[in-house]
Amino acid sequence: MSDTTITRARLVTAVSALVLVAGGVGFGLAKLGTSSAADQTASPAPQKKILYWYDPMIPGERHDGPGLSSMGMKLIPRYADEGAGGSAAPGVAIDPASLQRLGARVVTVERGSLSNSASATGSIEFNDRNVAVVQARSGGFVQRVYARAPGDVVPAGAPLADILVPEWAGAQAEYLAVRRTGDAGLTRAARERLLLLGMPAGSIASAEWRGRPQGVTTISTPVGGVIKTLGVRQGMTVAQGQTLAEVNGLATVWLNAAVPEALAGNLRIGTPVIATLAAFPGESFRGRIAAILPQAEAASRTLTIRVELPNRAGRLRPGMFASVALDQGSRDALLVPSEAVIRTGRRTLVMLAGPGGRFRPAEVRTGAEGGGKTEIVAGLTEGEKVVASGQFLIDSEASLAGLDARPIGVEASPATKPAVKPTASIYETVGSIEAIDRSSVTLSHQPVPAIGWPAMTMTFRVADPALVRGYRKGERVRFGFDQPADGPTLRRMTREAGR
Repeated sequence: MSDTTITRARLVTAVSALVLVAGGVGFGLAKLGTSSAADQTASPAPQKKILYWYDPMIPGERHDGPGLSSMGMKLIPRYADEGAGGSAAPGVAIDPASLQRLGARVVTVERGSLSNSASATGSIEFNDRNVAVVQARSGGFVQRVYARAPGDVVPAGAPLADILVPEWAGAQAEYLAVRRTGDAGLTRAARERLLLLGMPAGSIASAEWRGRPQGVTTISTPVGGVIKTLGVRQGMTVAQGQTLAEVNGLATVWLNAAVPEALAGNLRIGTPVIATLAAFPGESFRGRIAAILPQAEAASRTLTIRVELPNRAGRLRPGMFASVALDQGSRDALLVPSEAVIRTGRRTLVMLAGPGGRFRPAEVRTGAEGGGKTEIVAGLTEGEKVVASGQFLIDSEASLAGLDARPIGVEASPATKPAVKPTASIYETVGSIEAIDRSSVTLSHQPVPAIGWPAMTMTFRVADPALVRGYRKGERVRFGFDQPADGPTLRRMTREAGR
């Protein structure tokens, strides 16, 4: 074979190899492209159907596409699977990012102590039960008046006026004449006549001591206090029974306070009251409700309570303004923050927070309020979660989704019911007290087969100091304990019978 033939054969072989390699690469690229396209076709990205675009701040506005609302806020889409029918659990779904933008805060419905304290405002007034009316017991003439005027504060027995009573002068002269005869019967009868004429016993005694008639009598105040009215002037003529003055005592005063009629059901006679006055900063005055006036004030929708306060040294003056705190104790109640309650005027709602970021309104019946908490009488169970802030916007979302509120009386779903904690086992045995104080007790006790304990001496924590009050070292007792994480803890203890 010639060299030319050999060279030609080698060229043909090389070209064939190149063709085969190029074909394989092309086939591989085509296969790879086909496989990628097939994979993309096999797993398309899920697309949610958008019903419309809206602004959560204006839930009534609906738009066909993205953009800005009438308030200039960016629109967000409403998807078809959002709302009451998009999940087995009823409620509107809101993602965590949206909740954060809304400022929503979720709290747990808990039982707690609800204070029945309330506050009110009032003013100090005269005690109208402590009013003395000074009248003329017989007709006469005013000979002298003392320097008195309405508004003056006078002590008991302070003189107001001297009155000449001519009728008394003649009767006294007859009485003294009869008295000098020594006839006890006639003397007694003449003295009775003086009393019937209205002469005070003091004036009769003065005439007896002086031995001559005394027709001038001094009118004085029977009680100490402030002169409210004074109707006697020098030289005037007074008739029998005429009112000369009115004196209001100041030993006690009334504090009349206006209380909202919503608290009327909690008001009780005898409820302790603490009053503070701007005139005496840092000082409080204690009293009790003496009366609840029967008529409400129509304009302010308030009731008036009357508190009787002692007025030492006359410091409390009628007309002073006072702040009143009513303390009616506390009671256990199911509570939510007051800000979590939505009052529509027709019903009262809270926004329930369910699992999976779903929310649903629930109708509730509320009770008393105090300390920023509202009592839930019906509609919620302990352990459920409610929205305490941002609930109005979530309620708008629920309204747009056509979600009905959970009615009162419907039990909470298992997902929202609180988990029931297993009750700790209580183990009982008998032992003798070796050492005891408020926080621990050391006992030499018999075996406890339930947990494999032999007879031994050990120290138990005391859950409540009242459990060991009155017990002494050496006493034989029957006791029960459990084993929390803090160690064996005494839960009950009684003296062993017959010991």
